[in-house]
Amino acid sequence: MKRLAGRIILLWGWRRALVAFLAGALAVLAQAPYDFFAVCFVSFPLLVWLLDGATGEASDGWFRHLRPAFAVGWWFGFGYFLAGLWWIGSALLVEADSFAWALPFAVVGIPLALAFFYGFATAVARLLWSNDIGRIAALAFGFGLAEWLRDFLFTGFPWNAVGYAAMPVPLLMQSVSVTGMVGINALAVFVFALPALLAARRHVRLGAALVAVLVAAHLGFGYIRLAAKVEPATRAIDVRIVQPAVDLSEKWDASVPDRIFATLMGLSAKAPEAGHDKPQLILWPETSVPFFFAERPDALTALGEMLNDGQTLIAGVVREEGGSAENADRRYYNSVVAIDDKGQIADAVDKVHLVPFGEYLPFADLLGRFGLKQLVAGPTTYAAGNERHPIALPGGIRVLPFICYEVIFPDLVAVDATSAELIVNVTNDAWFGDTPGPYQHFRQAQIRAVENGVPLLRAANNGISAVVDPRGRILDALAIDARGAIDVHVPISDQAIISSRQRSINGLMIMVLFALAAFTMNVRQRLRAN
Repeated sequence: MKRLAGRIILLWGWRRALVAFLAGALAVLAQAPYDFFAVCFVSFPLLVWLLDGATGEASDGWFRHLRPAFAVGWWFGFGYFLAGLWWIGSALLVEADSFAWALPFAVVGIPLALAFFYGFATAVARLLWSNDIGRIAALAFGFGLAEWLRDFLFTGFPWNAVGYAAMPVPLLMQSVSVTGMVGINALAVFVFALPALLAARRHVRLGAALVAVLVAAHLGFGYIRLAAKVEPATRAIDVRIVQPAVDLSEKWDASVPDRIFATLMGLSAKAPEAGHDKPQLILWPETSVPFFFAERPDALTALGEMLNDGQTLIAGVVREEGGSAENADRRYYNSVVAIDDKGQIADAVDKVHLVPFGEYLPFADLLGRFGLKQLVAGPTTYAAGNERHPIALPGGIRVLPFICYEVIFPDLVAVDATSAELIVNVTNDAWFGDTPGPYQHFRQAQIRAVENGVPLLRAANNGISAVVDPRGRILDALAIDARGAIDVHVPISDQAIISSRQRSINGLMIMVLFALAAFTMNVRQRLRAN
């Protein structure tokens, strides 16, 4: 181990960059759908040793001094995000004639940009670096800080945060209900990087003890949470989730909307599965209705006839508002609507957090001059909703809807007993086919259920549609590209063990502890050197 570490530390130039890139790419195997988290015990020690050798001359100033460490983190991040997000390019091939030109910008450009966060993480870590376990704490703090910033900077894109690698199954998901993603990201990097201590033989026993304690706590808390007796449900709801598996090439084809609508209606109206009552709630995916209800009042009439007394349909639609179709003031929203058993729209919630370049064009006036436009097949550019609110169902159960990738933002999905009892996520991952993308998206939605202690109902056009209980267990699901519907009886009983605010505080405290430990070790080393 010492010889290997020495060779890694002494790497220079393109060889150092290549090893960093490969280490980052390897770490993606810890994410869904592979869930091989053991690779992180290789990737992160490699990163530590690369940073051991990434030193600049102190006399050159702090910027040049940190530049080699930033470069190592950037190459690690580029490998990680390129291997983890290549599937984004699939969306541009749905209408290849129009958007294939943008393929390299999406597949390579997004990882190039996101890699700066990991470059920042390693630069911050190098500021607090030492030659013992303190550097492991420094790396945990740097990555924890970078992942926290990735949640909101430049509209935010916290996809495949490192902490998800430590939560492949429900047993290992429960800790996030206490630490939040901020804490779990830092703790995961700390544990994954600790094997780097084996090379220098300093603090090995302390590192082994910390690994044993943290892993035991992670496993033990998960076991206790899953084994704990669940309080009897005070209420329950019967749900049907519809997965129509509509081919995106037909989605906005004017010749097929009636066939798509008939498919949705047929799946919604079929008899309940054996052992299930008629659903009280029917859930359709994002933008599942292939026309505007304002232009097709007959569709609402048909829905009113299809829905039984007391049933509610929540459907993803494109909602229009404002003037005439020729009027520039007309606005379109990516929305969900609740339709009651009379065929009336009882409520609507618009998507608040839109996808840049997918649903709107940032700096549209400037970029439009260069011929750029949004990279998605749809009726128009969307406007962002002003606020999100729960939808009240008959019987008083409240559901809080999140559209597409809104569900990946932990702070956005902050549900408590006063706001809602169910999380609803509607999406259309058919843009990405049967690639890792839909599996990664589902995993992040699954974690939101655990964090908030409420069930998750998820409807996806081509999968993965599922019902997840408050502990992250999948009650039922439909596979990728399957067409059908699932009926599930969902008890309403659990809630988060702590508030979302307290989770955030806990996560930040964990980061502060790592920062203090790294700073203390760094100061001790400087004092010894002097």
